[in-house]
Amino acid sequence: MTVPPTNPTQTPAPSTPPTPSPPTSHRAGSRVTRRGLIGAAGAVAAGAVLTPVVMANTNSEAADANTTDADTTASEPGTTSETFPETRAKTATGEAPVEAAFPIGYVGVRWTGTREATGGGIRLTDADGAKGAWKSLSGSGCSDSEGGGLLIPADKATGYELKAPDGATELRSLAIDTTRGPARKVAVPQDTTRMRGVAYLSRAAWGADESLRFKPDGTENTPTAYYPFQTLTVHHTATVNDDADPAATVRAIYQLHAITNDWGDIGYHFLIDEKGRIYEGRYSGKDGAPAHDADGNLVTAFHVGGFNSGNLGIALLGNLMEQGPTDAARGALTRLVRALTRLHGVDPEAKVTYTNPINATTKEVDEISGHRDWLSTECPGEVMYAELAALRKAVAGGGS
Repeated sequence: MTVPPTNPTQTPAPSTPPTPSPPTSHRAGSRVTRRGLIGAAGAVAAGAVLTPVVMANTNSEAADANTTDADTTASEPGTTSETFPETRAKTATGEAPVEAAFPIGYVGVRWTGTREATGGGIRLTDADGAKGAWKSLSGSGCSDSEGGGLLIPADKATGYELKAPDGATELRSLAIDTTRGPARKVAVPQDTTRMRGVAYLSRAAWGADESLRFKPDGTENTPTAYYPFQTLTVHHTATVNDDADPAATVRAIYQLHAITNDWGDIGYHFLIDEKGRIYEGRYSGKDGAPAHDADGNLVTAFHVGGFNSGNLGIALLGNLMEQGPTDAARGALTRLVRALTRLHGVDPEAKVTYTNPINATTKEVDEISGHRDWLSTECPGEVMYAELAALRKAVAGGGS
């Protein structure tokens, strides 16, 4: 998981993200909305205009996303009401033992002060109260040079203990259950959602709880801000491989990013699982294609501290330090990146100068880069990073 940047000159920052007035004019005056496109026929050709074929309409942008009243979803045209479990979570700080009133599916751990997890560990407590062996907090996940962050499977544990990595400060943890909570209703598109012919799961289809984007007073935690596309960055989530329930993992990442990291949403624009399914990430409004506004500008997400605006982030689910992506994931990544580079008319094999539109910071990078090209991190994994040259070539070549 990406940990929030701490340099006040970076953008966005976890507690003080850039908060320009949300550009609402394109929403009020948009000629084409996502809702209006639900149920539209056919796939968009590779060279078509910036318009998704169909797009999910999620529940209200308020705290009623957790409602169990089916009537709130039945009225949405082109959708069907589906049931997802409400995410349950418990936050903690430091090394004191943690107990949860629910079976823990994941433990999110983050720290500052050091990127390495040397000396750090976790010990789970099972349903019978027995304590397991200490396990190392291996790696630093998808993190920057200011600290580390991991999402650790907990296999229905009832609690856990942590040891902070050597030199770490501000140790935080989060017990998460994304599979067994109370049922909630979500309006999910009846038809396959596509962007320029590439099928993807909308936020509604993977069970995003839109209320997590809002503060208790109803205001959006990190209001949407849009800037012209400049570059694309590949990540891995450093979660388990052979994931039996990747949608549940996406919901756990969402909870960790939106609440614990205080980003108000998931940090990536898209995620891809080992079966090649593509998940819509950061909320970008109801107009235009996923991750974009109606004018084709990119919504700012949280995936490369200090270099986020205009930088599109795609995360492959799993740990790609010692193995590459599956053929299905590799194929989906290639198709998605090709659609995005063609959408924006850029050369996938080019070298570019990224310029932060907030503070004018520049960085020389590949048009398609890895997280470690921007910051000191293991992400997107040793094996995946070595594949980026082949990815650029495959995207440019136009094959499948």
